[in-house]
Amino acid sequence: MFPARTAAGRKAAIRDNLKAIDDAATIGARCLVLVVGGMPAGSRDLAGARAQVKDGIAAILPHAKRCDVPIAIEPLHPMYAADRACVNTLSQALDLCDALDPKKTGALGVAVDVYHVWWDPQLEAQIRRAGAKRLLAYHICDWLVPTSDLLLDRGMMGDGVIDLKRIRAWVERAGYRGFHEVEIFSVNNWWQRDPDEVLVTLKQRHRRCT
Repeated sequence: MFPARTAAGRKAAIRDNLKAIDDAATIGARCLVLVVGGMPAGSRDLAGARAQVKDGIAAILPHAKRCDVPIAIEPLHPMYAADRACVNTLSQALDLCDALDPKKTGALGVAVDVYHVWWDPQLEAQIRRAGAKRLLAYHICDWLVPTSDLLLDRGMMGDGVIDLKRIRAWVERAGYRGFHEVEIFSVNNWWQRDPDEVLVTLKQRHRRCT
């Protein structure tokens, strides 16, 4: 998370991200996904936070290229703009990619997490805009109605309202051939169940619902 109230804090965040790149290279990760951070405590300057994110990614991108670790910017739902991620749409993430990696070298792209972007009326067009060069990660789960917790009440695929088959078709039509990463934060449901049950259900739902 890049934004900070002070220059020292911003430098510390950059150091943390450089270390994360080193760690990703060590384990052979396909990419490093960035949750970029929201506004510093006490701030109301959303535009300033987004500018700090852009500067932070620019600072770490050369090291990521040297380490051959692609960087994937993950836009988060607008409900997280204040505290977790001030990049909230795929369009915003791709604008950063185009500004910092205009030649589409493969060093900078996006992570598409359906939980965060399913609602976006521009989603299909922005996935198409991203294309195979920019689509670095794909995360799936479902959005429950009602949602009891905006962070820790994600649904198993098929239990919510996201049109997972449609979004998968868009992503694959754009050229994505990577993993489908299931990401279910579920403190009162799936995290309470036997892990073997979760895995069996996950595989069944992936075949049937995505």
